[in-house]
Amino acid sequence: MHDYSATTTAIINQAVDLEQTLPIKNEACGSKFFFHPHPTPKVCLFFHGFTAGPYQFEPLGKALFELGYNVMIPLQPGHGVAGNFDRDNPPPLPLECEVYQKYAVSWLEIAQKLGDRIIVGGLSSGGTLAAWLALEYYQEIEKTLLFSPYLSSKNAVVDFVVEVLPIYYEWLNKDNPGNFGYNGFQIPALRIFLDMGQEILDRVKNNPSSPIFIVTSESDAVVDRSDLKKLFESVIKKQPKSWYFCFDKLFDIPHTMMTELEGNNYVGLLNTLVKAYLESDITWNEVLTIGNKILQGKNFDAAVKYLDLTGKVFPDLSVLLSVMDKKAIVDLNA
Repeated sequence: MHDYSATTTAIINQAVDLEQTLPIKNEACGSKFFFHPHPTPKVCLFFHGFTAGPYQFEPLGKALFELGYNVMIPLQPGHGVAGNFDRDNPPPLPLECEVYQKYAVSWLEIAQKLGDRIIVGGLSSGGTLAAWLALEYYQEIEKTLLFSPYLSSKNAVVDFVVEVLPIYYEWLNKDNPGNFGYNGFQIPALRIFLDMGQEILDRVKNNPSSPIFIVTSESDAVVDRSDLKKLFESVIKKQPKSWYFCFDKLFDIPHTMMTELEGNNYVGLLNTLVKAYLESDITWNEVLTIGNKILQGKNFDAAVKYLDLTGKVFPDLSVLLSVMDKKAIVDLNA
């Protein structure tokens, strides 16, 4: 207990010391830690999105903390720094993927000091980084959560611009009250994630990864969902306990899906789906089979019992099945 307490105190103090020297732009951009006073079986490590900050994972972090997890949401390199940044003075975002990769590995090593069952996750470019970790350290990661990981853009023209032009870009939603990060960035700073995403898609065809849960949305105007499905199809061949869920358009959930302030009015639902995945121990095919039995007239509990999955299924799975595309259940169980 003394070692655990000393470790968690050191983690917090080191982050605070670093962020005071930057200094950080605002409190929302500071690293977030949700540590229990005692060791926990599972530890979550989350990576926020590009030009954003740890505030994005605060709602999910709190939900998982209440479920008994320790949670770490560290500030990414070059992010959240105070300053008057514009096209003549762009924010100090890294221009080499190795900077992010070393950062991710260092935090994975820190997480391993707190428990032996590690969950990593990320939104957008943070999801790209989490996917890279899931490939590089698949034996050391229990599960991976990818929230609309940035593997490629929905618009091929955008991909071309990101790949070729060294321009400064300002976010269209920079005045959104939920945006506590940078208003803009140099395109080359984003390009490294596009390159990393394509490398991930190539590598995952022949290399193992940890089990993953991909969450995306039909209203996401940023990422190419066909690439997310390709990623899922590659991963599930080796890790059948990987899941995939896409929010229907009626929920109108944007790319920035982790907080209500950034546009998701169903954050509670998102957090419930995550808990269903992390607390269940079943394959995607078993998820679909439960859904199929429900469509045939059984209630959720009866379907789980009929399939002899009692004890392996977290009750919140019923919520995922209730909002899931029923056609997908029928088609994949045909």
